[in-house]
Formats: sequence, C-alpha cells, structure tokens
Amino acid sequence: MTEFPHIFQPVQLRHKTLKNRVVFGAHTTNMARDGLPGDQHLAYYVERAMGGAAMIVVEPMPVHPAAVLTRGNFRTGSDDVIPHFRRLAEACKAHGAVMIQQLYHIGAHGDGDNSWHAHWSPSGGPSYHDSDGSHEMTEAEIEETIDGFVQAAIRCQKAGFDGVEVWAAYHGLLDQFWTPFSNQRTDQWGGSLENRTRASREVLRRIRVACGDDFIIGLAVNDEPDVEAALTKEETAKIVALHDAEELMDYVTCGTGGYFDFYKLMPTFLYGEKLGVDLSALLKTVVKNALVTAESHIRTPENANTVLGAGEADLVSIVRGQIADPHLVAKAKAGRADDIRGCISCNQQCWGRRSRDYYISCLINPSAGHEYLWGGDRFDPSPNTQSVLVVGGGPAGLEAARVAAERGHHVTLAEAGPKLGGQFRLAGLQPRRGQIGELIDWYERQLDRLGVDLRLNTYVDEDDIAALDADHVILATGSLPAETGFQKALPHLARLPTLERDNVWSVEDVMMQAARPGPRVVLLDEGGNWRGCGTAWRLAEDGHAVTIVTPAAMIGKELERSATDWPLRRTLARLGVRFVTDAAISEWTTDGATVQSLLTGQTELLAADSLVLATTNIADTSLRTALAATGIPTQIIGDANAPRNAALAIYEGRQTGLAI
Repeated sequence: MTEFPHIFQPVQLRHKTLKNRVVFGAHTTNMARDGLPGDQHLAYYVERAMGGAAMIVVEPMPVHPAAVLTRGNFRTGSDDVIPHFRRLAEACKAHGAVMIQQLYHIGAHGDGDNSWHAHWSPSGGPSYHDSDGSHEMTEAEIEETIDGFVQAAIRCQKAGFDGVEVWAAYHGLLDQFWTPFSNQRTDQWGGSLENRTRASREVLRRIRVACGDDFIIGLAVNDEPDVEAALTKEETAKIVALHDAEELMDYVTCGTGGYFDFYKLMPTFLYGEKLGVDLSALLKTVVKNALVTAESHIRTPENANTVLGAGEADLVSIVRGQIADPHLVAKAKAGRADDIRGCISCNQQCWGRRSRDYYISCLINPSAGHEYLWGGDRFDPSPNTQSVLVVGGGPAGLEAARVAAERGHHVTLAEAGPKLGGQFRLAGLQPRRGQIGELIDWYERQLDRLGVDLRLNTYVDEDDIAALDADHVILATGSLPAETGFQKALPHLARLPTLERDNVWSVEDVMMQAARPGPRVVLLDEGGNWRGCGTAWRLAEDGHAVTIVTPAAMIGKELERSATDWPLRRTLARLGVRFVTDAAISEWTTDGATVQSLLTGQTELLAADSLVLATTNIADTSLRTALAATGIPTQIIGDANAPRNAALAIYEGRQTGLAI
C-alpha cells in the first residue's frame, strides 16, 4: 500500500464508503443479448470487482427509444431488466464494489439502424454519428425524456444498484441543451444558463425525489478544448458549479473528446496520458459538495496515484487499464505492480470491436469478453502436469507458454532470435508505440517467475524437437514477407514486374534496420493498418520523403475502427508524407514506381529510390511440413496458422494454453 498511498485511502460517497479511489468507469461492452445482461456480461464485471475496483459504473442504459445506439444496448422502459441486473449488482457487491449504472441519451447523435427512431435533440441539429438530421423536441417530449431518466433510475434502484451516473458528456443530449451551438431554443429550455441547464437539473432533482437520500447520483461531463463549438473548460466548470451549488449530484466524472472529436474520447498512444485531469483539476476549485473523478487515459496505478496526490481529483477512473488487467487494483495493493499487464492504448479490440457493433475484448487480454467461458483472467491448475515445447517467441508463443506454465506444466520456449516478441517487437519500434516493448518486458518477467525454460538464439528443427520428446509441441513460428509484390487489387499479376531491381524492402526489413532506403521512398500499403502506416511514420521521421500508395479510399483504412486513423493522417501530413489512394503499383522501374489509378486505369510515374512493401505475409510452414513427416503431433497458432494481427495471435495462445 505504501507504493501508492493516495489510491488506497477510503473515501465517503454519500451513504457508501469506497474502499479505495479507483473506479471502473462506464463504457459500452455491447454484450447484452436481446436487451438483457447475461452470463457474459456478469462474468466481465465480476472479474473487475474481484480485482479490487472500489466502484463500478455499468455501461449506459438508454432512457428512451430514441437513445438506443448499439445492438448490445439494454431494453428501454422495461422492468424485464431488473432481475438480470440484480444478479449482476449482487455478485459484484459481494466483492466490495459500489455499483452504479450510467443513464444516457445521445440526442442528435443516434443510430436509426438500431433504434428505428428519429434522433431527438434540442433544436433539430445534425448528427455527428451518421449523416442524419434530428427532430427538434417539443416541450412534451422533453418532459417525456426527463421522466425516462427518472424511471430508469428507479429500475436501477430496484435492481440493487447503489446509484446512477447521468450522462451529460461528449455532446450527448443534456450537453446539447447546455451548448449554445446545439441549443437555439427561445423557450424555458434555451437561452440563459439557467434555461439551458434546466433539463439536466430537473433530471437530477427528480431522481433524488424518486430514489431518496440513500442513493448516489453522479454526473458525467467532458473536456473538448480543440473544438470551438464545444463548451470551454470554464463554461463547463460554471455549469457543474451551478449543479453542485444546488447539491444535485454526489460526484462528477471528467472525460475528454466527444462527438465533435471522437479521437480523444478513448485516446490512444497518439495522445498524452491523464487527459481528463485538466478539467478535473479546474472542477476541484469550484465544486464544494461533490467528489471529482478524473477519467481519460489514466492507464496505470502510477498515473492514478500522481493525480490523487496532487489533489487534481478525488477519484480516478481506469477503464482500459482494468480491461487489460482486471486485477490491476489488487496487484497494486499487494505490491505487485510489476505483475500488472499494462494497457498499450491501441483500442484495437475494445473500441475497435465496439465500433463494428461487436462485444468488446482486449488485444493483450483475450479473456476480456470471454470470462464466462474461460473462468475469468485466472488459471486453475491442470490435473495432469505435462511437458510443453513452444517454438517461437512472438505474441502467440509467449501467451501459450505463459498460460501453460500458469497451469503447472513444464514449459520450454525456443526462440530463434536474440530477443522475444517477433514482429510484435518490431511494431513496438514504430513511433510512440513503446508500450508494446513494455508488454514484452512483462512477458519476460512472467516467464521468469513461472520457471519457463527460455532458450534464445535457439533454432530447432524436427530432429531437435524429436530429441526433446515433449508431450505437447506448439508451433508459433510466425510469418514471412511474401517477397512477390502481389497485390489483391491486381490479382492477375502473381508478381510485381521487375521486382528484382535493387532497393525493394519489406516493412520488417525497415523496422529491423536491415534496409537502407534512399531519400525518396514509395511505401505500398495494402493493409491500411499500423504495419504499413507506422513504418511510413518512422521513415518520414528519419528524413525520407515518403509517398504512401494504397488501394483503399483513404490512408489508414483499418485504423478507423480503433479511432486512430485521423490523428495518424494528421501526423503524416505534417511530416510531408504524400498520399496516393485508390491506386496500385503496376511496375517498379529504374526511375521509380508506376502507379495505376484503380478508378480510371491511368498510370503515373512516382520518382523514387526505394520501394517498401506492406502486403500480406505468408505463414512460415517449413517446420510444420518437416514435422508432419515424423508423425510428431503439433498445434499451430498465431501467424504460423494464418497471418493476422496480434490480437488473434494472443487469443490463440491463450486458448491453446488453456486446452493442455
């Protein structure tokens, strides 16, 4: 406890005492089935309660049919949810967590494909979620919506929740009333500050009347400093102070970003840490009654302890950090901070899956979303201890070795190179991606703690494997660049013409510094992900004039799902990188790359000294083929199974380790 003294100070929140200062804040898991939370949802939250979170804010309940946003949203206006949420609340409270549910309405920014309802807003403004407009609410509809908040709170109380958090953040409906840009009304709901805050104050006041004194009421707000139409920090502080002076809420949570600037809502490694602290520190100077929670990119116990120690907040919300390691709080309390599996701020499986309307998971913790299938993020000993050989120390092999060893098996990990991590380590050498290296360091500590026989610089063939005589052989030998220049956009060309010319490299060559590219580089990016885009960033930072050619309509197409595409494009543009979209390379010549427009068929010569290929890799099957002739059974995981992203490699590693 002495390592993080500020985290482990109890604090009173209305009628409840929080055992520490860490909150698992609201976020959409999208796990509901038919509008009801089930076993998947239950196990996900219970794991974080077991892990030590003092307060859990369960994902938002839409308070009106117009508020439905995802297919995993809960049923609105229905008591059917009560017994299901009671089961969840009771299970988490048994581990000492105070249980809150968030209530929300997104106003203009709805999703008609899910809600089958017109978007409602104060003044009929445009949606920033899709291309639709919205319906200007009548006074009767405003009253109907306020009552929707109240009735939802009553259902939460009946389900055993200790309170609710009213969502007024990210330019949701209540924030739309607050903001002059979106509230141009001339009646009692618009104009003056008192009128613009009337809806939110009525919501909070009526919930208190309906639910009584022994019920926590929170308010969620946000900071969006880079958008002129949004409220400034000072304006938000004035609004929060008005609510606080009337003692309408017990705490206020400060996030960042929103529908105007979605990229800072769940900020990735492209942004600095502790983003929500600017607003929380300001609110601490104006709020007299409510506790203040800082949220947004507070990844670690160190972050949290610093914020609390500086008096910049009373509570901290660590969301993705506790998705990545649900036992973060308990490990920090036990003096085991080095055992915490640190979030790498990638968004690839949390927001990346939610943005596609799937249930969320985690790249580095595949148990997230699968706790109900795998028994949480914990491991039961195997009843039959066996010897396990893992060949390959990339993410799939590391996870398979770790999990098998956690379950008591005797594990040997053979890695041909001098370091662990494989291509994942190369990804960690891209700009601002050092957290990947920290994760690989974490694996090294775990393997050492578990007594894994780690053999670096050890290439094994079929004879070596036969001599080791392991009970289980797991091949995680990864993938290799195709070295053909084949492009899916030009399937009639099995090989890029004249590829034999010098100065053609793979992204792996560049990142391991085996390449010596010239001053002008064309990078062919077929995947639209970090493999190509991050390499282009590195090359541009190193002083090369870079042109990215992609068959997609925009650079970083696959990164859109993780809310990293636009900040990346902005960075590349500032570095002078040229973008050529809807295009392929038809020939590599002595003068450069011949680029063919996929829209018109016209060609253009891009003068260049070097060509870097970010095309689809091929699985390394050499050892698998050799072992097949010996009759030694193997399991194949990660890129050796099929070249994909790190999330699927780690998932297969976990799955394989659990199955032994």
